[in-house]
Amino acid sequence: MPRSDRERWQADYARRLLGGDLAVLCLSIGFAQWMRFGGNAHPPLASRLPLEVGYTVVSVVLALAWQATLTLSGTRSARVIGSGTEEYRRVVAASLKLFGGLAIVSLLLRVDVARGYLAIALPLGMLGLLLERRLWRGWVAARRARGEFRTAMLVVGSPQAARAMVAAFSRDGNSGYRVIGICTRDEEALAERVIDVDGREIPVVASDHEVIDAVRRTGADTVAITATDNLGPADFRRIAWELDELGGELIVTPGLVDIAGTRLIHRVIADMPMLHVEKPQYDRAKSIRKGFFDFCFALLALLAIAPALCGIALAVKCTSRGPVFYLSERIGRDGHPFRMIKFRSMYADAEHHINALIDSNGGNPLFFKVRDDPRVTTVGRVIRKYSLDELPQFFNVLRGEMSIVGPRPQVQREVDSYDGIMRRRLLVKPGVTGLWQVSGRSDLTPEDAMRLDLSYVENWSMVLDLLLIAKTIGTVTRGEGAY
Repeated sequence: MPRSDRERWQADYARRLLGGDLAVLCLSIGFAQWMRFGGNAHPPLASRLPLEVGYTVVSVVLALAWQATLTLSGTRSARVIGSGTEEYRRVVAASLKLFGGLAIVSLLLRVDVARGYLAIALPLGMLGLLLERRLWRGWVAARRARGEFRTAMLVVGSPQAARAMVAAFSRDGNSGYRVIGICTRDEEALAERVIDVDGREIPVVASDHEVIDAVRRTGADTVAITATDNLGPADFRRIAWELDELGGELIVTPGLVDIAGTRLIHRVIADMPMLHVEKPQYDRAKSIRKGFFDFCFALLALLAIAPALCGIALAVKCTSRGPVFYLSERIGRDGHPFRMIKFRSMYADAEHHINALIDSNGGNPLFFKVRDDPRVTTVGRVIRKYSLDELPQFFNVLRGEMSIVGPRPQVQREVDSYDGIMRRRLLVKPGVTGLWQVSGRSDLTPEDAMRLDLSYVENWSMVLDLLLIAKTIGTVTRGEGAY
């Protein structure tokens, strides 16, 4: 039985997923049978078995087996549902395992299952399951926006580590965790009773040796232990035991920030859990495979959007004086400059006013952008809102100067302000889109933009590129964070 609010809503959510999965599988498999066999309600299965089995029975068994495989693969585990990519990965892996096992069983029993039937059921079912999970996540996000389905958390550790963890959870509102207090041994923090995190005051509720008492007093569902010198193995074991009795959850974080899950390998050595962190992916992000993908994608994209490019060019030319394209120097991989191509969205003399605008907005040239920029034309505001001005950058990709996905293209004045860490951005080609594009665009602070760029460079993978391309389409369609 659920012993906490967190366990109750997670159990309810898992039941909803169970029903949703079954509905999707029944519809997908039923559609596959109808498409393959038409009006034949009970077509027989071709086999050497002594009994005749109709495809309606096969469909029912397949749906139940698929549902069971999803359950056994942990696709509805409280640890993965609601956020992150692990839930989707498990759904795909479970589906492929089922159909792989079905192929082996069919071969051993000499049962000839119609290939067209399976060819429709597998992709349709997988896509349906992924879409259904995505819709349920939207439902959960809406409930969390109203203050429901949130997990009250206590953070245990040093003030510096606690600040970093609170800031990380604040950036990821979809995680569902709400930090309600901090437990620390720091005497200054205990005396002040609060720790400030980006303008938000988090109460210090207890010492790190009084965690369970703090859980009872605050009603927290989860305890997250980060960097601390005061808790040993015996303390961790005691906290885990006592939290289990209260229905609480224990999370231990190594304090790693912006490390992709694909770079982490979990191992147990000498009865101690270890996390091995693979080296940064700089070299892989410069691979021939990525370059080939970039070239093919850019070529196909330009062929597909050619009419739109002509329309935008005509609108820019007819509404303001000046050239159709704006060529701006950017700094590419290894610090080499190149001319980035964009549709002109500002008046022709815009560059003459840049220094005055920087001075009037604080004098900081790093990641300079101002809302309601007076230099932007009427057409420019529209094409900038939906990032249409950036479409000609596909030509830069064909020329090998940019990638489809990568860090933000930088101007010289930004590069001149880089320190040693920020220069890691220049290890790979800048991108037409990237983490910055789907995480706030122009609304990002310089610090967040730098963090996202460095995270991409260190954690690159082909799957990450495909996910960012898919997310970019939704972001630019909504026009979020662009000006």
